[in-house]
Amino acid sequence: MRDSGPWFDRKFEFNFSPDLYPNLCVRLRGTPARLEEILRGISRDRLIARRQEKWTIQEQAGHLRDLESLWIARLNDFLQAKPQLSPADLQNRKTHEANHNSRAIADVLQEFRSARTTFADKLVTLDHAFFSQRLLHPRLQQPLRLIDHLYFVAEHDDHHLAKIWSLLHS
Repeated sequence: MRDSGPWFDRKFEFNFSPDLYPNLCVRLRGTPARLEEILRGISRDRLIARRQEKWTIQEQAGHLRDLESLWIARLNDFLQAKPQLSPADLQNRKTHEANHNSRAIADVLQEFRSARTTFADKLVTLDHAFFSQRLLHPRLQQPLRLIDHLYFVAEHDDHHLAKIWSLLHS
């Protein structure tokens, strides 16, 4: 099974209409359900099996939870009209230090669902004008609209869901 490649190698083109906002909100709100569906019935041994020093399936799921604080911080950056988005920890220390494999997968999934629901609930309260506001993305070094940020988050979700799917089917 072919891997989806490194996240940091991804290139993005943000040239779509802010009218895609409802589509992205549904996609973001649905990630916890898609993750739960993919992992339903998978044994603990399989969830925490390590291959080639890469993250396990459970660590991939935990990583999605770990980044919710960054996504909400960046949403707040837009709301506060900061000059640039909060930077990510490019070494993913939070995930490496979290010891997700020692936890129950149900807890990891519930925490992700709760954090993502908070994020998604905040989105529905925003005025349409916020979705065209631009802030500099620190790693990509390009301005992003809030709608672009939501797309970026959705693509990041799908990247890790695809990693999990690949691990389950290899």
